[in-house]
Amino acid sequence: MKKAILVLLILSLGKIVFAADFSLSAGAGGLLGYNFTRYTIEGDGVKSTQDMDRFNFGLFAFFDVTYGVLAVTYQRGDSIYAENMILGDSSGFSDGKGRGYERSIGISLMGKYPFKINDSFSWFPMLGVEYQISLLQRRKSDDGDIVYDRTNGRTPEDMDKDGKPYPLSAWNACWINVGAGLDYNIAKPIFLRSELLFSFRLPTTYELSALEVVKSQINVPSFKLAGLTGGPTLKLAAGYRFYSKAK
Repeated sequence: MKKAILVLLILSLGKIVFAADFSLSAGAGGLLGYNFTRYTIEGDGVKSTQDMDRFNFGLFAFFDVTYGVLAVTYQRGDSIYAENMILGDSSGFSDGKGRGYERSIGISLMGKYPFKINDSFSWFPMLGVEYQISLLQRRKSDDGDIVYDRTNGRTPEDMDKDGKPYPLSAWNACWINVGAGLDYNIAKPIFLRSELLFSFRLPTTYELSALEVVKSQINVPSFKLAGLTGGPTLKLAAGYRFYSKAK
């Protein structure tokens, strides 16, 4: 009896899937975005903070299969940052301000569920992940005295707790994306697509290692890392629908 019910459920699910709308499309476009970072490392009278605001722009290509989107992105980010550290009752204090320049390639996989508004418009909520591979990391202080390139992996300003330089991959990042998109059919099979996403970044290898560096340098065993990196991104693209089947 249980096997019969299971077979019936599988057949029913297959019928639903094959009866549903199905389409294949691809396209390309551009993006604009903003990310903020607010981090605090604190413990035993020591407090270190990092604030960063980054503006992003780039190009992307996507491949869409009805309920999922695979995209590849080339992105540039220009940022301003401020870092400071307070020791004890402010007896020791250091800070730094400057600009940053980043380049990365991102690969994202998003799930979506389309809703048809009319013959011209459809919209879809989206949820997924993106992995960004760092291609370039540069920093420049406001006074211009400190200019260093993290890309070559030999920057003395950036060493781990063992005194070894970080590889560029330490700035690779994983993001959680949530948002919605809108398709407008110009003329079959060409359409325009817009997406508005909000992204949350998980801590990078560099940030987690920096916590260990602070512990080692100041000899404070217990630290807490708190903060958030995130921000919105607007994408605009043109697409071509290779195949479409309506239920």
